[in-house]
Amino acid sequence: MTNASPWAAGEHARIRALFPGAEAAPYFDVAARGLVSTTVRAAVDGYMDERMAGGADKATLWGVVDRARDRYARLVHAEPDEIAIIKNVSEGLNFFAGSLPWRAGDNVIVCPELEHPNNVFLWYNLRDRVGIEVREIAPEDGYLVVERVEAAIDERTRLVTMPSISFAPGFITDVAGVAAVARRHGALTLVDGAQSVGGLATNVRDLGIDALAVATQKCLLSLYGLGFLYVRRAVAETLVPAAVGRYGVDLGDAHETALSEGPLRYQPGARRFDLSNHNYLGASAAAAALALLEEVGVDRVEAHVRALAARLADGLLDLGLPVAGGRPGPHLAHIVAVGESGGGRHDTADDPAMNDLYEHLAGQGVRLSIRRGTLRFSVGLYNDDSDIDRVMDLVRAWARRRVAA
Repeated sequence: MTNASPWAAGEHARIRALFPGAEAAPYFDVAARGLVSTTVRAAVDGYMDERMAGGADKATLWGVVDRARDRYARLVHAEPDEIAIIKNVSEGLNFFAGSLPWRAGDNVIVCPELEHPNNVFLWYNLRDRVGIEVREIAPEDGYLVVERVEAAIDERTRLVTMPSISFAPGFITDVAGVAAVARRHGALTLVDGAQSVGGLATNVRDLGIDALAVATQKCLLSLYGLGFLYVRRAVAETLVPAAVGRYGVDLGDAHETALSEGPLRYQPGARRFDLSNHNYLGASAAAAALALLEEVGVDRVEAHVRALAARLADGLLDLGLPVAGGRPGPHLAHIVAVGESGGGRHDTADDPAMNDLYEHLAGQGVRLSIRRGTLRFSVGLYNDDSDIDRVMDLVRAWARRRVAA
């Protein structure tokens, strides 16, 4: 990891200007939802203008979806036929998991302490419905450890699932390492990419994974209600989708309302997981957001957010705050967690000092979250050094106040 700026002089200022919300107050909450740019707003307005005028026929709308799909495929180094259109991460995880040919006694390996609940509940549901075994492994110091995954695998392991960046404390997972282990033992891999794609460079080929689900409201800098499911084509072609819609069935050039007798022929690759009419407003927004990320370059986005996160983590540590994971290292992406991970609730911490710091920062307009007991600062493309400086000044003021009290 390097702290060298990836931007030419004045370049990032021009990018930041596309996000008016970034100037209003320090916004460190892309892990919940990212800020929306003026280019995305223009795409949304354009869609609404067409709809108000009675335009936007189906051919036009399909073209918007295809642009979003193509741009996303390029972002993650996949083929368009390996990308399905979904509405959120949970739907993508369920589409893939529900389409696997489970047998009673098969097992899935998961680390619940590092996962969002939406990548936990579906496995309990399959346990109760089908009789699979949910093999829960524990993290080590907030990390998913490759050796623990391998120790849990046996001949009945059908799938290993993981977050690319953990829900809490927000550390980077060694996805490639886990995928290599799973592949050696004949198991598939399913990744929740909610916290990484768009913020960190993602190459599904290099990672060696079989499926990846993401939504567009976080690092993809778009809206709720749209997402993408990557399924490696060789795997997708073996699957019968658990949910089927007209767009997932291949009827050649027949009209979308056409029927067919006999066995269904599914669309190639992951397109078999497409259902019916998509969130075309969300696709318009996502296509514009992806165009911006493509123009900027996700490699530069990653360098930018990791450098700012490292500066924030170092500064908070120097002030004596308990930053999860300690000094910046390979574990640190764009999320800096402060406090004792694993305690508290969704929006409060067990430590009264952390709750007090949160109230102090939020009261001064800083946007951040609390997740599983820690204050979560998550850095986006639009953040800059002035945001870090503002947070550090506020934390110093809070520390002085506590000493005086």
